[in-house]
Order: sequence, then C-alpha cells, then structure tokens
Amino acid sequence: MLKFILHRLLWGIPVLWLVATITFIIMHIVPGGPFDSEKNLPPAIKENIEQKYHLDRPIQEQYLLYMWNLLKGDLGPSYKYLGRSVNDIIIDTLPVSIHLGVIAFILSIIIGTGSGILSAASKDKSISVDRVSMIIAIGGVSIPHFVLAALLILIFSQTIHIFPPALWEGWRYTILPAISLAAAPAAYMARLMRSTMIDVLREDYIRTCYAKGLSYNAILFKHAMKNAITPMITFSGPLFAGLITGSFVIEYIFSIPGMGKYFVTAVINRDYPLIMGVTLVYAVLIVVVNLIVDILYLFIDPRIRWK
Repeated sequence: MLKFILHRLLWGIPVLWLVATITFIIMHIVPGGPFDSEKNLPPAIKENIEQKYHLDRPIQEQYLLYMWNLLKGDLGPSYKYLGRSVNDIIIDTLPVSIHLGVIAFILSIIIGTGSGILSAASKDKSISVDRVSMIIAIGGVSIPHFVLAALLILIFSQTIHIFPPALWEGWRYTILPAISLAAAPAAYMARLMRSTMIDVLREDYIRTCYAKGLSYNAILFKHAMKNAITPMITFSGPLFAGLITGSFVIEYIFSIPGMGKYFVTAVINRDYPLIMGVTLVYAVLIVVVNLIVDILYLFIDPRIRWK
C-alpha cells in the first residue's frame, strides 16, 4: 500500500505542474492586464507597478520566476489586495470554505444516499415514492444553485425570517448556503444511488439471499448497499474537492469570507497570482481526495487489488 501511495503522489507532481502551466498561459494570453482598468493612472506609475511585479519581463522569464517561487511555497503577492500575499489570503479563507464545503458534503451524502436507497426500494411498490423523489432530484439538478440561493433568501430570510440572509457569524448563517450548495450534488447522488442499487438488487447473489430467508432490510442494507456504494465513493472524491473550492458564487451571494469570494473578485480584477493560487489549491485537493478514494476501495470492495 505504501508503494501505491508514493506512486500516486509522484504522479500528482506532473499533474500540478500541468495545471499551473495551463493556468499561467491562459492568464497571460487573455488581452489586457491586471492594471489596465485603473483610472487616470499615469504611464510612469503603471510602468513602475509592472516592474515591481515583474510584468515587464518576457513571459518566459515570468513563467520561470513563478515556478521557482512555487517550488519554495510562495504563491506571490496579490495585485489588488495590497500588502497581502496569496498564501495569507488562502490561509485565512480556506478554513471557511472547508467548513461550508464539509457541511454541504455531509448534507449531500445523507440526502442523496437516503433518497436513492428509498427510491430503489420502493420502485415496484404502489406508493410512488420513487417518482416523487426522482422529480425532486431532477429539480435539484435543473435549478442553478445561485437561483436556489436567491429563492431560499427570499423565502426563509425575507418572508418568514427564520435564517439570516448573509454573513458568517454563527451556525444559523451556514444553513442556507449549505443547502444551496448541497442541492445539486444530492440530486446527482440520489439518481446514481438509485440506478446502482436497482442493478445490484437484480444480481444472482441477492436471489440467493432471498432463498436463504434473509429479511428484506438485511438484504438491502447489509448486502446490496455495500456493493452499490462503490460508484458513490468514486463520485464523492471530486465532489468533496469541488464543494470546498467550487462554492465561488454561493460565497459571493451570501457574503461569506471564504476562498470563493476572493476568487470571484480576483477574476474580475485579473489578480493573476490569486487566480493561480486558488486553482492550484483545487488541483491539490483533487489529487489528495482521489488518492483517498482509491485507498477506500480496498476496504469497501476486497475484489479490487492493486498491483
């Protein structure tokens, strides 16, 4: 197992290099620069600013300088948040994004898995629980999360005044953004769990369980669910990383001081180092989470073997 972990971590290095390189190229081939939108900025001052941040050098030299600083763990200074480095911004904001992402991830797992199992179990019954849950799942997939966030604010904050509409000052402030962020992943997981569970319930060993006289609940939760959960784990890996760093719009709508809010403003202001820093954090999370998922496979499905 140790050899496998080291092998995957070594493969993660070229992945991160490729992500950093592609992001760097995209940032520099887009017309304009981070200081082009400044109003009434004299050419001499603009030249001095670009010299300070090495933007006056050839792009090859900028790339090598950025990679050298990256190897030292330095993501560079922010162009728009004066006096703050990208490292400082990520250290300050990543815990908030992780907090929100973990809550949304737990909600999506509980709601998605539970709805999928319930739909699969009631597929052939007269009560249309399956249809109702799948209609709700389709709605969760179809409605954009920023639209859902606005509806939740309108209903629960402006109409019945249960939850606060924005900011990040206690557990009550996490409810609406967590639901907005978890709705679509929960809907995807419900549909995935339903289809996987239905396929598993048609397997021969399930018929053998029935022939042995096992109860339906024992077959469903002890035998079928264990084999149906593997695709869910595959989906959960990138989902977890995406919920942590992909809540850009939600954090912006609810004025949450997380990494996503800074990323949105960085894109608007063309803050190159901050954009590349957040992108690299997302890439690192994807690599680490996928490694954890591969390790979990061995414990959930012993038929999987690593060579």
